[in-house]
Amino acid sequence: MSDSFPIDEVRAHFPALKRLYHGQRVAYFDGPGGSQVAQSTIDAMTSYMARGGANLHGVFPTSVETEATIADAKTKLAALLHTKPSEIAFGANMTTLTFAISRALARTWDAQTEIVVTELDHRANVDPWLTAARDRGAKPVWLRVNKEKLALDLDHLDEVITPRTKVVAVGLASNAVGTITDVRRIAQRAHEVGALVVVDAVHAVPHFSVDREVLDADILLCSTYKFFGPHVGVAAIREGLFAHLDVYKLDPAPTYDPDKLETGTQSHEGIAGIGGALDFVASLGDGTTLREKMVSAMKRIEAYEDSLARHMRAGLQAMRGVRLFRQKRESLKRRRLRSRSMGRMRAQCANKCLKRRVFLWQMAIFMRVHWLIGSA
Repeated sequence: MSDSFPIDEVRAHFPALKRLYHGQRVAYFDGPGGSQVAQSTIDAMTSYMARGGANLHGVFPTSVETEATIADAKTKLAALLHTKPSEIAFGANMTTLTFAISRALARTWDAQTEIVVTELDHRANVDPWLTAARDRGAKPVWLRVNKEKLALDLDHLDEVITPRTKVVAVGLASNAVGTITDVRRIAQRAHEVGALVVVDAVHAVPHFSVDREVLDADILLCSTYKFFGPHVGVAAIREGLFAHLDVYKLDPAPTYDPDKLETGTQSHEGIAGIGGALDFVASLGDGTTLREKMVSAMKRIEAYEDSLARHMRAGLQAMRGVRLFRQKRESLKRRRLRSRSMGRMRAQCANKCLKRRVFLWQMAIFMRVHWLIGSA
C-alpha cells in the first residue's frame, strides 16, 4: 500500500459511518463504547451463524469448523500481540478475565503478600486485584502518579515493588489521559523480586503495535471491541505460567490451557468476528508474514492518529473554558485527550454535542482521578 493513509477507503469498510441523525452523518466520540466494527467483522459473524454453530470436540462438521474458527482467531491475535496461539484465552471481556485470573493467582497469597496496583489504571486492572487481596488478607500497595507529568512515579520502584510483591498490575496506556507507561522498566524490577506482571493493554492495542515480548509481560489483556471487533475479552498468558494457573472451573471442564480459563460456552460468533476484524487490520499493512503486516498496519494507523491528535489539541486549546489534560510533550503520549469543560456538567456538554451530531460519552472513566481534577 502507499505511504499515504487511505482514509476514504478505510471509512467505506464501516457501515456505522453511514448512520444519519436528523438527516446528516454522525461522528462517534464515545470511546468507552469501543470502535465501530468493520464490514469484514460483520460478514465473519453472520457467515459463522448462517452455516450453523456448535460446541467443541464433536466429530460433525459444525463442531470441527467452530474449533477451526477459534484457532484462526488465536493465530491472528498471536500475530498482533507477538505471542503464541496456545497462550491466548477468550472471555466475556477483559474485566471478567481479570477477575478470574486474580482469583486463581490469589490461592497462594497470605498476609505477607503484597499486590501492586496503580493510580493511572482503569478499575478493571485494579479492583479484581484489590478484591482478591482483601479475600486473602494480602496488602495492596499503590504506585502513585506524578501530578506534574501525568505519569506514574517510577523513581521509587524499589520501595513499591519489594520481595513481598507477588503481582504488579499496570496499564500500558491510560484510558484517561493517554499516558504510555514504561512497562518494561516496571517488569524488570518486578521480575527481580519474582513478581508477575499483568498488563492492561485495552487502550494500547488499538493505537500502536504492541509486543508482549518487548514489554516482558507475564499476562497481557485486551478487548477486541476496541479494534473493530465484537465484545470479546482476550488474555495472553505465558505458557509456563498458564500451565500452573489453578483456575476456578467446573469439575468436568478441561484441565489444560488455554481451555481451562475459557469457562462455559464462548461466543463463537464473536470469536469468528475477531478473525474478520484482524483481516481488516492486516489489509492496511505490508509484509510477508502476518506479524509483519500487523506491525506495518499499526504503524500506519498510529501515524495517521498522530496527525488527528495534533489538530484536535490545537482546536481544544483555542476554546474558552476548556482545560486539556495530557502528558508532557517530552514524554511518551497516546492519542487520548482528557478535557474538562469548566463550569458545565458532562451531560450538558454531551447534549450540546448531540445537536451537532457528535455522539459524545458523558459517563465516568472508571479510574482514580482525584489527582487529575481534584474535587472540582
